[in-house]
Amino acid sequence: MRPAEYVGSDAIGLAELVAKGEVTPAELEQTAREAAQAVNPQINAVVETWPTDDKPRPGSSPLAGVPFLIKDIGVTMAGRRMELGSRLAAGLTPGADSALMQRFRRAGLVTFGRTATPEMAYSITTEPVLYGATRNPWDLERSAGGSSGGSGAAVAAGIVPIAHATDAAGSLRVPASYNGLFGMKPSRGRISAGPGFDEVFNGLGVQGSLSRTVRDSAALLDQAAGPEPGDPYIAPGPPRPYLEEVTRAPGALRIGVLAQAWGGRRTTAPVAESLSRTVRLLEGLGHQVDEVSMDLGVSWEQFVLANAHLWTANLTTSIDELAAAFGRPIDDSTLEAVTLAGYHYGRRVSGPQFVAALAMRNQVARSLGRYFTSYDVLLTPTLPEPPLPLGTYAEGAEALDGHGWINRVLERSPFTVPFNVSGTPAMSVPLMMDEATGLPVGMQFAAGYGQEGMLFRLAGQLEQASPWSDRVPPVWAGRH
Repeated sequence: MRPAEYVGSDAIGLAELVAKGEVTPAELEQTAREAAQAVNPQINAVVETWPTDDKPRPGSSPLAGVPFLIKDIGVTMAGRRMELGSRLAAGLTPGADSALMQRFRRAGLVTFGRTATPEMAYSITTEPVLYGATRNPWDLERSAGGSSGGSGAAVAAGIVPIAHATDAAGSLRVPASYNGLFGMKPSRGRISAGPGFDEVFNGLGVQGSLSRTVRDSAALLDQAAGPEPGDPYIAPGPPRPYLEEVTRAPGALRIGVLAQAWGGRRTTAPVAESLSRTVRLLEGLGHQVDEVSMDLGVSWEQFVLANAHLWTANLTTSIDELAAAFGRPIDDSTLEAVTLAGYHYGRRVSGPQFVAALAMRNQVARSLGRYFTSYDVLLTPTLPEPPLPLGTYAEGAEALDGHGWINRVLERSPFTVPFNVSGTPAMSVPLMMDEATGLPVGMQFAAGYGQEGMLFRLAGQLEQASPWSDRVPPVWAGRH
């Protein structure tokens, strides 16, 4: 199979070809490797590939035989490096599969490499010292987002149709928006982080994927969802597979629109225009759409400070463990400036401050939960501005402490983080393009806890009403 044929199908389409015997998993894998060789030198999305030993059974799942990439953090594969984008963790090689990796294997996915992430996933742009910057296939001078930027760029450029991603502050939805992809952040407890983690960043971080089609993300969530023994959070199981939801009518939904984010970061004109066009699309589909305000339950300053306490205290623990395991120093020879600043800040977070931050998490969850008793869905831009030029986040970053860095991240991605704190599902849908630049503009839809099914129904309807699959970036494996 040639790359031009390979990129013409989504993951489910490729699995159907395998099931019919028209192509083998080995042939698909070889084509994916050729696609990576063709485009990865330009975008730097895939940091390592390896020989595969999985032999998927055709028909064992809707994704059996499909080439797949995992992010360099959040999932462990036995005998394969997971370096967290950091010199401190260079050479880290887990000895066992995590629960999620076992589910990827059972789904028949053929995992042949790992994708770039910023150091410790501690940014929403992927520009680590260890690997170098990941570039956006739509514009090589711009960021691919983060922290799942490598996965986003790899899918957008056609290396794989779907890739693993994580999201603790928008890390899945930001790359979805930047790269013109679909990305669903599931509810807290939907996918187990075990057995290595009970919870990631006290429940802010979740597992997920990035894909070009809605149905691929739904199929993978069906395969990945479910608890492991001892998990601290367990989301209620859905009434039917998510893949079935994609083709079900959502009905007339009550949708609130929040055009301006918490914290004062103004939505730029191209994004505001895209939001207006999205509202008209939704109204044309029969949904009730109203402008709304949404109270976080705490001030933006309290929100940022509490997130800084949660993030840096967790970061400090991870860094101490890695340094002890490798016998490496904790300094600028092993860590980037903003990570090191976060480490030192986190060491000063007191027990009472940490408990207060957890209380903030619950206040936000209750406040947003009350909103979803009146509305089915909240619509916002995924981000207040189009993809940023590479280097934007680094400007003056060496002068920031841990609180200052978190403030910068949240200021640039103010619409996404509240739904990590509340634990409720949210998706970025690649509905719009900025006509002036030709760059993707994602729209975020959020719902109440456990309501991924409703979001998938809405996403499926939007994909039919305003298709995006024919839009491909300048850097595209199908041209090779």
